Amino acid sequence: MAAYAKRGSNNGRLMSQINVVPYIDVMLVLLVIFMVTAPLISTSVVDLPQVSKSNAPPAQPVEVIVKADGKYYLRDKDAAATERLVSMEALLQVIKDKQAANPDQPVVIAADQNVLYGKVMEVMDILQRNQVKKVGLLARPRGEK
Repeated sequence: MAAYAKRGSNNGRLMSQINVVPYIDVMLVLLVIFMVTAPLISTSVVDLPQVSKSNAPPAQPVEVIVKADGKYYLRDKDAAATERLVSMEALLQVIKDKQAANPDQPVVIAADQNVLYGKVMEVMDILQRNQVKKVGLLARPRGEK
């Protein structure tokens, strides 16, 4: 009778392992189905319209430099790469002349890090009120002197 009680290796407990063989069979069948049908699927060709490239290089930005003493300087890379002291009225006149030739003339504000935030915002406000569309701030990457 003792031999009858030791029937099987699990001593009368339920088997708690999942049989994964049927899942592997199903996955292999699905893999074969996809491999057979994938070449039969026709891909569509989209006929995209063509545009020509512009031969004109992008306009160099006009740099408005605000120094630590609060004075405005202008650096126009098209004319000369040197800084020159200008008043706000002269600065606006140069930018308006540039915009007459190129309506999307970019303007970059390069301010000293010791300049008050309000001074930079004043320049941005004046530029935006005079319909300058592209206004940006110039910054130096970290670690660069």
